[in-house]
Amino acid sequence: MKKIFCTLVLLGSLAAISYAQNNSIGTSDPDAKKILDAVTKKIKGYKAVQATFTLRIEDAKGNIQGSKKGTVYMKGNKYRVTITGQEIFCDGNNVWTYDKSANEVTLTKFDPSQNSWTPQKIFANTYDKEFLYKLNGMKKMGPKSVQEIEMTPVDKTKSIFKIYVYVDKSTNSIYSSKLLDKSGNVYVYTINSLNGKAVVNDATFVFDKSKYPGVEVVDLNN
Repeated sequence: MKKIFCTLVLLGSLAAISYAQNNSIGTSDPDAKKILDAVTKKIKGYKAVQATFTLRIEDAKGNIQGSKKGTVYMKGNKYRVTITGQEIFCDGNNVWTYDKSANEVTLTKFDPSQNSWTPQKIFANTYDKEFLYKLNGMKKMGPKSVQEIEMTPVDKTKSIFKIYVYVDKSTNSIYSSKLLDKSGNVYVYTINSLNGKAVVNDATFVFDKSKYPGVEVVDLNN
C-alpha cells in the first residue's frame, strides 16, 4: 500500500472536495461550502477527465524529499493513474498495480470499501460526513491568488490528519492541494492541466500484458 500511496494523492485530494458536500457533523464554514459546491458541480459535469499534475513530497521540516510528474484519467467508475515508475489501472471490476522497477503487476478485485481514494467515492459523494472544513481566506501561490480551505477528518484514526485545498475561484477549479499525514510527511500536488472534455476509450483502464514484455503477474484474486 505504501508503494502506491503517492499515486493516489491526486484522487485523495479530489475526494476532499466531495467530502464537503452536505457535511452534517459538527460545524463547518458555509462560505467554504459554497466554494466546494461549485468545484464539485464542475467536476461532476465532466464525462471523462485527463489531467496532468506534479507531486512534491516533503518531510516535517519542509525539506523536499522528491518530486514526480503524473497523469490521471477518469471516466465513470474507471480510472488510470501514471506516475514515475508506477501505474494503476481500474476498469470498475479489477485493479492492476504495476511496478516498473520490478516489472510486476498485482491484480486485485476492485473493492471501493477497501480504498478511501477511489473515483467511485469521489463522485458518489459517500464521504460527505467525514470532514469539517473552513475557509482560511486568500493566499498567493506563485502567480495565482487562491482560496485556502482547511479540512480536518472527524475520524482521528485516519492516517491523513489535515488537508488544505487551494481553489482558483475564478475558474471554480483546484489549483493545488496539500495532505499532511501522521508520520510527518507532506504531499503537495499542483494540477498543471485538466481536460474535462477528454475522449478516453475503455481500453485505457485495462492493463494490457502484451505491452509489458516479461511482466510478472501476481493474481491475488485466486
